[in-house]
Parts: sequence; C-alpha cells; structure tokens
Amino acid sequence: MSGVHSKSAFLYAQIRRSLQSGRYVPGQRIDPATLAAEFKTSATPVRFALYRLVGEGQVADHARAGLHVPLPNEIALRDLYDWMERLLLMACDIGIAPVVRKPVKPELSSADDDLVKLTWQLFDAIAQATAHRSLHLAVRQANDRLAPIRRAKRGLFEHAYDELAELIHYWHKPDIPALKSALRGYHERRKQRVPCIVARLSEEKSVH
Repeated sequence: MSGVHSKSAFLYAQIRRSLQSGRYVPGQRIDPATLAAEFKTSATPVRFALYRLVGEGQVADHARAGLHVPLPNEIALRDLYDWMERLLLMACDIGIAPVVRKPVKPELSSADDDLVKLTWQLFDAIAQATAHRSLHLAVRQANDRLAPIRRAKRGLFEHAYDELAELIHYWHKPDIPALKSALRGYHERRKQRVPCIVARLSEEKSVH
C-alpha cells in the first residue's frame, strides 16, 4: 500500500503542477484513465491524487459527469478573490516573523516573465513569512485555486505587469502599509471585472 501512496503523492504533484501551468482550463474534464495511461500506472493512485485535489478545491467532482477543473460562477469567483485578499491582508498585519531571517522575495525582470507563476510565488512568500502554518496553507490553497483562472484571464488586465511590479517592489522594501493598499487595489480591480473573467473562462472551456 505504501507504493500506492508514494505513487499517489507523485501524481498529486504532477497534476497540481499541470493545473497551475494552464494545461487544464477551468471547466475542462480530467479523465483518470487518460492520466493513468500517461503515467503508466493503475487507476488507484490516480484517483487518490485527484480526490486529494478535490478536497483542496482544485478539482470538482460532478459525480456522473466526472472530475473537472472548477469553473466558478460570478458569486464564487468574487468570493475567492475576497478570501485571497483577506488572507494576504491578515498576513501583512501579522508581519514577518522574527524566526524568518530571509523572506522569499520573487524577482520580476521583464514583461516576458511568467506573471501567473510570480504572482503565486509572491502571495505564497507573504504568507510564508508570517511563520503561521495554517495561514500559509490557506493562502497556498487559495493561490492554487486561482492559478488556472489567472492563466485563462491573461490579457484582460492591460497593466498586469505594472501591478505585479508594484506589489513586488513594496514587498522587497518592505513597505507593508503600501503593500496592503496595493493588494486592496489589485483585488478590487479583479472583483470589478468578475463578469468579464467568468465570460472569458466560459469561452476557454468551449474551445476545449
């Protein structure tokens, strides 16, 4: 059984990475049999991995319709943005823990950088620096749930690079009051455009 769990942990990491990279778009079905064939394994460890992701909200179980990448409606997406914002503001209020000597500081060098990946890294770093494991886990899970959405909505925000550059700048200084203000603005702009984002997600789903 330990072999199954070991394989399941490997598959969990691989599928999670695929979700973050945009291989699967919101609303797309994930076929366990296809994954089992791809990784040359049985269905059991694949299902263990997928249902772990279901528990984290990264995969949705639609019973007879199968497993899908969650496709949020406007209410759910606005709620997710609000939750992410509240978690990050809480992390800012807690601040960098004394035990954290060198907080992780993602670097943004050009507009060609992977902004989705860097956003994930920045938000994760802000939470990790508090040394509160529960808060860090909550941010990581919200971050993971938002990653496929961030991939799908690229191009909707004209100044995405400048937004992220500002956030990273304040984190590097660190200027926590300015960072909090920038985080509020970042999430408010996304909450205002939720209808457009949901429409884009639906378009992406129809293509796949």
